[in-house]
Amino acid sequence: MSDRYQDFASNPIGKLLVKNLGLPSPTKLERYTAGAPLVDGTVVVGGTGRLVESLPGLLDQLGIASTVTAEDGERYKGLVFDATGLASTEELHALRDFFTPKLRSLGTCPRVVVIGTPPEQLKGSERVAQRALEGFTRSLGKEIGKGGTVQLVYVAEGAEAAATSTLGFLLSPKSAYVSGQVVRIGAHGTTEAGEVADWTLPLAGRVALVTGASRGIGEQIARVLHRDGATVVGVDVPQAADALQTLMKELGGDWLALDITQKDAPQRIAHHLTEKHGGVDVVVHNAGITRDKKLANMGEDKWDAVIGVNVTAPERITRELLDQGVVHANGRIIGVASIAGIAGNVGQTNYAASKAGVIGLVDSLADEVGDGITINAVAPGFIVTDMTAAVPFATREVGQRLNAMSQGGLPVDVAETIAWYASPGSTAVNGNVVRVCGQMMLGA
Repeated sequence: MSDRYQDFASNPIGKLLVKNLGLPSPTKLERYTAGAPLVDGTVVVGGTGRLVESLPGLLDQLGIASTVTAEDGERYKGLVFDATGLASTEELHALRDFFTPKLRSLGTCPRVVVIGTPPEQLKGSERVAQRALEGFTRSLGKEIGKGGTVQLVYVAEGAEAAATSTLGFLLSPKSAYVSGQVVRIGAHGTTEAGEVADWTLPLAGRVALVTGASRGIGEQIARVLHRDGATVVGVDVPQAADALQTLMKELGGDWLALDITQKDAPQRIAHHLTEKHGGVDVVVHNAGITRDKKLANMGEDKWDAVIGVNVTAPERITRELLDQGVVHANGRIIGVASIAGIAGNVGQTNYAASKAGVIGLVDSLADEVGDGITINAVAPGFIVTDMTAAVPFATREVGQRLNAMSQGGLPVDVAETIAWYASPGSTAVNGNVVRVCGQMMLGA
């Protein structure tokens, strides 16, 4: 759906008013189209750390052109700086030396990635320097403009070869609404790279379960996973059965109409996946509801309903699938949390508790799941859906503008982030919570 403010800000009269009044000027974000190059342009690579020599080769696997020399007058699509070699705060000067001369050579919707070593694996001055990278990247994300994004990727020792899928996601339009994030590779469990036979169809031959799949964000998750080659099994409440069946038939998938809060729902899902598909490779806990009310006025029904759907059901289903061995080796479990679970929100104590609980589920299982299985979560910010379209105009405008990109995200932005987690190439991406929020200015 159209962003009327963005349309206004891009016409001649709007541009003049926006400039003179100092109003937000959102850039139309580039998003990935199936069959298009992953990166339409060249990425400049630099640094002095563990990955700098291997980076061109990793990018070449994805068909991404790179160079170590930025030419005057040329336009570049991205910058990647290997900061793993920075061992003291004095050496942080290398960040300014690399980025300052190159930032003006970036085109529209550029991508910047800084690579570091997880500070918790270091000591002394080296730990201080590596932790400083977080402040640098988050600030640069709020400066870069032009629809650009900036991320920090902490790569554990030995996990260098496992960075390919993450670089492909963060350097491409698939990460259009993801910025200011910190991703850890190899911090929990395996440090090895998963094998991807075809980067254009990374999920070929895999089965993906998506709850709440009939509409909105769930529908886009199903579509993107199908695009990447997965057979999708959609789950939704019986009231949404018609829409669910129509979508799954279109995608050549399967469906199961049930209420995930029912006592026997985990067993029914496990039985269906085992009998019809021989198990599952990707589990996406997307189903969620809101029942907003300030805590002083909140009834027991509103509290229990939100907690039950948003966190209790995903926890019960996950544990059942793991206990029965329904999740295949190298499987993926992905939760949909929310910015509200990180920063809180007025009138959403139940919702925020449930979404923080999703993050807790990731924390609790990241070191428990073995056999190459990973668990991660996305935390969407203001995503434009039919539900948000019903929000009062003033509230909606504030929600859309208070981020570094001055606009709301789209359901496909959440779906692309989930598809990155789901890729077999993301075996070393475990225990992460990535915000899909355009880098919110306040609270998170």
